[in-house]
Amino acid sequence: MGTSTKYVLKQLLKIIIVIALILGLFVAGTMIGYGVIGDGKSKDVFKEETWTHITDFFK
Repeated sequence: MGTSTKYVLKQLLKIIIVIALILGLFVAGTMIGYGVIGDGKSKDVFKEETWTHITDFFK
């Protein structure tokens, strides 16, 4: 592999790591927000009914 290929792979790996961190923090934040602040069960944030109820506020 050339140096430019290694550079591209390093940059792609950095992007993938950042996206994974963003998704992980989003999931953790919604679970904490719904479970602790919202007084619900933190696993209920993954139910479709919860997100339907949330999106109904914006309609």
